[in-house]
Amino acid sequence: MKHLTMADKSLLIGDEAADTLMEYAALIARSGTGDTVTLQAIGFDGSEVAVTFLLNSGTVLLVESSESSLPAPDNGEQVARMLERLRAFDASDAGDTESRSPLQEG
Repeated sequence: MKHLTMADKSLLIGDEAADTLMEYAALIARSGTGDTVTLQAIGFDGSEVAVTFLLNSGTVLLVESSESSLPAPDNGEQVARMLERLRAFDASDAGDTESRSPLQEG
């Protein structure tokens, strides 16, 4: 589990989801686009919450380690979606001739 802080909110989130969100947010910033990602997290009161992140070039995220023993919320589908977009961007960046950025696809 990792602490993820955005604005004045601090949440606990699984390692893979936190690391992938950070990598995806960096891609969004570099490409000058935007996207939303909804993840399951553990809020300040210990309850599971759904949180939607608006990612753009002004997004500021902080991810830090945590010693929490709570089970990580399931974010498998959301992580897969972010990884798919990261791979698609890598493919287009490597010379793929598609006219649309993979970040512009719905």
